[in-house]
Amino acid sequence: MEANTRSTGRLPAAFLTPGSSSFLDFLSDHSPELLPGNRKLPEGIVEAPHGTTIVAVTFPGGVVLAGDRRATMGNMIAQRDIEKVFPADEYSAVGIAGTAGLAVEMVKLFQLELEHFEKVEGATLSLEGKANRLSTMIRGNLGMAMQGLAVVPLFAGWDEGKEKGRIFSYDVTGGRSEEHGFAATGSGSIFARGSMKKLYRPDLTEEQATTLVVQALYDAADDDSATGGPDLYRHIYPIVTVITDEGFRRLTEEESSALARSVTDRRLEQPDGPRAALL
Repeated sequence: MEANTRSTGRLPAAFLTPGSSSFLDFLSDHSPELLPGNRKLPEGIVEAPHGTTIVAVTFPGGVVLAGDRRATMGNMIAQRDIEKVFPADEYSAVGIAGTAGLAVEMVKLFQLELEHFEKVEGATLSLEGKANRLSTMIRGNLGMAMQGLAVVPLFAGWDEGKEKGRIFSYDVTGGRSEEHGFAATGSGSIFARGSMKKLYRPDLTEEQATTLVVQALYDAADDDSATGGPDLYRHIYPIVTVITDEGFRRLTEEESSALARSVTDRRLEQPDGPRAALL
């Protein structure tokens, strides 16, 4: 059956032409200039706010994804309360690190990609499929990344088929790796990962997992100037989200506040944080 390529007077013909269930493919075919990776940059060094540190931890009932609230531009603090963790759909979430503006735009496009697929196909993508779609989008930003505007997210979600929480990390070329147990990305990731490596256990409860990610972000902020710790005076706390078989849930301001305060109160007694067993 031949596609209708003539304008109807209401919608452009492109919207009525059968094609891929991918919104990204639709944009690539009909308006490629709207894709973030296809935009031209001015010559010279581009200064833009960067987001840092994202951490994730799995526990038997799901996965926790969290991020600090600081954005930096060079040696300056560009924003103290930026949001870096977003729901991708009902059962998955993305935490962003790298160039903040591009990262937020990529997340919005990713959300639309998943919603478009579900509406066209009448079914949701598998968690593996979602991770692959995000990998394609990151690869499309490679030109920007080579000019210093990289986006390196963490993707986490509940796998309904395998009935467990899973974490996926990426590099600037779109290379995807599944992380087991815990993961971190961003400038403070090396310190956060070291913290989680010593505190993580496979039998964590949800409450212990949320506490662990805040401890890891605190340790990252302790050694990395681009990572912001809990700011009790301004009431700025890490964003902590939990994804289980019941879906995505973000901890409320009261819950985040209580969690951050409990961690900082304990740090008054142990400034370096909890100690893991030697053997």
